[in-house]
Amino acid sequence: MSAQTTDYGPVDAAFIAALRALFGELAGERVVTSMAVREQHGRDESYHPGHAPDAVVYARSTEEVAAVVRLCAKARVPVVAYGAGSSLEGHVAAVHGGISINLSQMDAVIAVHQADMDVVVQAGVTREALNRELRHTGLFFAVDPGANATLGGMAATRASGTNAVRYGTMRENVLALVVVLASGEVVKTGTRARKSAAGYDLTRLFVGSEGTLGIITELTVRLHGVPGTIAAAVVPFAHVAGAVQAVIAVMQLGIAVSRIEFLDELQMRAINRYSNTAFACQPTLFLEFGGLEAAVAEQVATVRDICDEHGGADFQWAKDPASRERLWQARHKAAYAAMALRPGAKAWATDVCVPISRLAECIAGAQEDAARAPFPTMVVGHVGDGNFHLPMLVDGDNPSEVAAAKTLNEQVVRRALAADGTCSGEHGIGLGKMNFLLAEHGEPAIAAMRAIKRALDPAGIMNPGKMFA
Repeated sequence: MSAQTTDYGPVDAAFIAALRALFGELAGERVVTSMAVREQHGRDESYHPGHAPDAVVYARSTEEVAAVVRLCAKARVPVVAYGAGSSLEGHVAAVHGGISINLSQMDAVIAVHQADMDVVVQAGVTREALNRELRHTGLFFAVDPGANATLGGMAATRASGTNAVRYGTMRENVLALVVVLASGEVVKTGTRARKSAAGYDLTRLFVGSEGTLGIITELTVRLHGVPGTIAAAVVPFAHVAGAVQAVIAVMQLGIAVSRIEFLDELQMRAINRYSNTAFACQPTLFLEFGGLEAAVAEQVATVRDICDEHGGADFQWAKDPASRERLWQARHKAAYAAMALRPGAKAWATDVCVPISRLAECIAGAQEDAARAPFPTMVVGHVGDGNFHLPMLVDGDNPSEVAAAKTLNEQVVRRALAADGTCSGEHGIGLGKMNFLLAEHGEPAIAAMRAIKRALDPAGIMNPGKMFA
């Protein structure tokens, strides 16, 4: 199948003038061309080099996004959506220049439907801001990728995180979208109904499309009831295999755990140094339970027995909010703790997801490969759904370390694919995993994806250079 054109139009003085004309007297604050702002919008939190756009537009409505996209479509100028910049595979890099549309000022919670347990928001609303808005309703938005990302960005990258084992990923939690297409047309996908058999599932086509098919400007997402009782637990294991076998047993019994997180020995050592804690420096599970008080007590007792059976020791648990917060604070700060082990290094984070029956061998293999690398590497995982991360602390100015990181990344991904897993459980493809996407799906499937891309974006202006070469 032929590639799309990369014959893009220039972002010259005439184009900028036309862009500013869309905003009238507000153009000075809404259309920005300063180098500092452009460079900020051309990079995310990944190891990928930044690529600055030619201009940044701060949009405040779907209509404004559509007007900018129509102008870009007419001039064949690339468009990249920007939320919080927290992505991890170079998603926001403007590799062909063009316009970055910042959606962070589209931060309105439009409608909370408490009885129906859903909410309509603009794309720039962050998950933390939404949950603050919901704090008096008895409901919460469950998808927690760690970063305080925008919901539009989370939908675009099909984010998940620590709660996915119970509440699902963005794929399961998005009911409907408003999307600006490459033509500037606005479409609404889905409704507030909890299920539908009406037509193609366009909602899930755009969820995970990484801004390559359109720009998400509004979302309707599921909410969940805050459990009456919440308990957390931390338990170290003698070996990785024992921790993973305990996870498998918990899942097979159907215990409704909210979170099951794995951290390896080096990550636990980093946490102790960073947070001044005294956890055992062993493979460790962090767990959370939620529900009625009697059910939570039964779940905790059952999981304690399972952990004991598989080599877990010193099972610590707590249900009062302050104690739970202390237990989970370490997990939430794991990334910062890791980076503190090697100040000045860049955290190169990769992730894969495999069937949980293959998880222990994949983690063990990753640790063996990492032991040969010239930099510290940890394993952190949302192991209840088979997803684990490999944060590598790399000196980005050292070519041999960069080469070793690329090799380790490929070894981890290839092993996951051989185990019938995926090259990314939640970070996405972006710039970094295009070759692995082909290895995972094969050329016929990639050709079908390219055909969808060409149908919705024939000029190739929507976040070009991502997903496919």
